Amino acid sequence: MTVEVKAETVQVAEEPSKVVAEVAETAAEEEVKCEKSDESKVVEKSSSYREESNFLSDLKEHEKKALNDLKTKLEEAILGNTLFQKKEAPKKPSSEEIKKVEEDKAAIVEECEKEAEKPSCEEIKVEEEKAAIEEECEKEAEKPEETKADVAAEETVEVVDKDISIWGVPLLPSKGNEGTNVVLLKFLRAREFKVNDAYQMLEKTLQWRKEFGTDSILGEEFGTELDSVAYMSGTDKEGHPICYNIFGVLDNEEMYEKTVATEEKREQFLRWRVQLMEKGVLEVDFKPDGINSLVQVNDLKNLKGPSKKEVRAAVNKAVALLQDNYPEFVAKNIFINVPFWYFAFHSILSPFLTQRTRSKLVFARPSKVTETLLKYIPIQEIPIKYGGIKRENEFDFSATDGEATEVVIKSGTTETIEIPTPESGTTFIWDVVVVGWEVNYTEEFVPADESSYTMIIQKEKKMSADEEAVRKVFKNNEAGKIVLTVNNCSGKKKKLFYRYKVKKASF
Repeated sequence: MTVEVKAETVQVAEEPSKVVAEVAETAAEEEVKCEKSDESKVVEKSSSYREESNFLSDLKEHEKKALNDLKTKLEEAILGNTLFQKKEAPKKPSSEEIKKVEEDKAAIVEECEKEAEKPSCEEIKVEEEKAAIEEECEKEAEKPEETKADVAAEETVEVVDKDISIWGVPLLPSKGNEGTNVVLLKFLRAREFKVNDAYQMLEKTLQWRKEFGTDSILGEEFGTELDSVAYMSGTDKEGHPICYNIFGVLDNEEMYEKTVATEEKREQFLRWRVQLMEKGVLEVDFKPDGINSLVQVNDLKNLKGPSKKEVRAAVNKAVALLQDNYPEFVAKNIFINVPFWYFAFHSILSPFLTQRTRSKLVFARPSKVTETLLKYIPIQEIPIKYGGIKRENEFDFSATDGEATEVVIKSGTTETIEIPTPESGTTFIWDVVVVGWEVNYTEEFVPADESSYTMIIQKEKKMSADEEAVRKVFKNNEAGKIVLTVNNCSGKKKKLFYRYKVKKASF
């Protein structure tokens, strides 16, 4: 019995794309503006740079002072009802305007008297107009006093909203919510602990959320067209939710027409991207010891040179908007399938970035995608198209099944994996992947009864570098074992990952 394994071929795009350059430049300019160090300060590379603590005891003295100052400023603004821009009250009619209405009324009355000779139907119409005008003028004459009374009433009953919140976290410091400090520290870090700058950023964010309607955006429907542009999927080794951004998709003509071809569609694209960010925020924890940031994986594959201006405008606007209103929400920014020119661009930009910013940036050429992602993301959380074993609409394996087993295969050696099948009539399912493959792979069933024949499940196959993970389902008719054999005939050591379980019958 032979089972053939098919895999998609990964095509590497080497042409630079203006959209990524501009997105990167937008991000870089914002980071430089917000986090620029002293010119004399030398920034060191640090791949092990850890997220800053949100515990008060771990903050430096100037950070504690900045946090307390921001809390005081915010408390005063909320209780003083000055946090949001107030709408101007309707303009009251002046005495000159009222006088003009009276004069207009007199002129119309005089004109109506001159037209008294007209047929009776016209007279009736004029009389009705006169009555209407007189009634309107009387109302206008009385309006100033009513308006004054209304304004006075409003001034005496000004309501203070003490329940102002952001991302579900109360902002009034005196409420004592532990998430308040975590949120305020995000704004402070985004503005290098400059209190006034952090406060203005928070103020603008709150105003934008109010005008944009972000608190209700999760209930909006945008269809499925944009699902392939960006999506949330899984968590990294530390528990950060992961967002995948596939920039090259928008260069597709059909996708372009559906998503960003018109101003209306670009506005919908923007709202959809904010909604996706809000979904990501729902997965974080604003406790001092919680995971309160995301990992962004940016796929630069299949970019076809300079993009349409509409695509650049939509993407750049989304990037700028997220930077301005979601500070310090990125734990890692991983760029994969990166073309050569992008490394040159980053080398020019890098000296102007702080350690905090540089530590979040990770770049991987097409041949190093899986290897790079494995540094931060477990193999069972990496999508199969990036060399992992996570599949869309996964029903057979879940998080409760645990992690995949890792085996290192030395160059020129053979590794054998045995899956025991002590009972007949049992259905087994397994996943196998070797990073970078270029090995020979075989699957067979070996019966416990020596008089029975060995069954070949997968005859020996030379696995190419771009093969996807293998998934197989097998039901044994007798006791024995499933044997998976990997022969590493390459000149490098290889990492093999596998997992298996008994597949439950579906009725």
